[in-house]
Amino acid sequence: MLFATNRTPKESQRSKRNRKISFPVQKTRASLDMYFCERNGVDDYTEIGSPAFFERLKNLPSNTQVLLYIHGFNNTAEPDIFPNAEELQRLIDQERGSNFAHVVPLMWPCDDDSPAAFIDDYWDDQKAADASGIAFARMLTKFDNWRKAEAAKPNPCTRRINILAHSMGNRVLRNAIATWGKHDHTGQVPQIFRNIFMVAADVINHCLEPGEAAEFVPYACRNLVVYYANDDLAMPASKLANLKNKTVSRRLGMTGPENMEVLPKNVFEVDCDDFNNTFDKPKGHSYFLAVNGKTSPALLHMLAAMEKGRVTPNDRSQELEYDR
Repeated sequence: MLFATNRTPKESQRSKRNRKISFPVQKTRASLDMYFCERNGVDDYTEIGSPAFFERLKNLPSNTQVLLYIHGFNNTAEPDIFPNAEELQRLIDQERGSNFAHVVPLMWPCDDDSPAAFIDDYWDDQKAADASGIAFARMLTKFDNWRKAEAAKPNPCTRRINILAHSMGNRVLRNAIATWGKHDHTGQVPQIFRNIFMVAADVINHCLEPGEAAEFVPYACRNLVVYYANDDLAMPASKLANLKNKTVSRRLGMTGPENMEVLPKNVFEVDCDDFNNTFDKPKGHSYFLAVNGKTSPALLHMLAAMEKGRVTPNDRSQELEYDR
């Protein structure tokens, strides 16, 4: 499995192709560099470098899309991120066939302390998510430059790229695109993604509006879909944690966008209240995978958007139902 990360490696921070590389769980300082790697097995990783990474994605079977997966708060590589990515890949293969989409985790440096340290852990991860924006923006620049060079070749890469960002991973996404737009594109961003799926997003619910921190995100994709659930128990916990910084704000993953009328027409909101607790008891927060052999309606909705290139039905505000 290919993956990219800005975790600080145990070995030298200087990038080197084909070296063994490791990322200690308790070493959570965000690197300004991205490491482009392959997972050979549990705790067995090789750094391959960005040119080989992008070329490997280019050489996937024809029409295979790429789904970049940005994990959420308090997730580490082997207990959480890679098993979730493998399950996501299995479900996609099951629902659409083995060549429909290729899952690529993007890993940022979460902490993994005890539940008793929730608030401190949350703030450590929030700081890491903010610090990761620079490295992830550099990855976008590398990809954009590679894509431009590809355009001059006889057989350029035309593969469709999608993003699934979960929970605090949406903060990483927001910061990466904001940094990229500000420093590399003078306040604008190219539309390089087919779909961006913001699932249970732990960011303020008006962040997509003009002048706010995530205003560039809708312009980086053809479709931006926000999945939310009012009874997602992680959202009130996030709100409580933010009281430490004297910040009280509604979360996008709990209410959806505050005002759809001021957002670009390619932004959709999807209410997942009907099934989120069924797929993630009792928190109702990680509801995009499967339970008892049944695939989440949220994931099925994403796959339909990836397949058609459009969000259906065309209603900007939708409610998904779960057939029990």
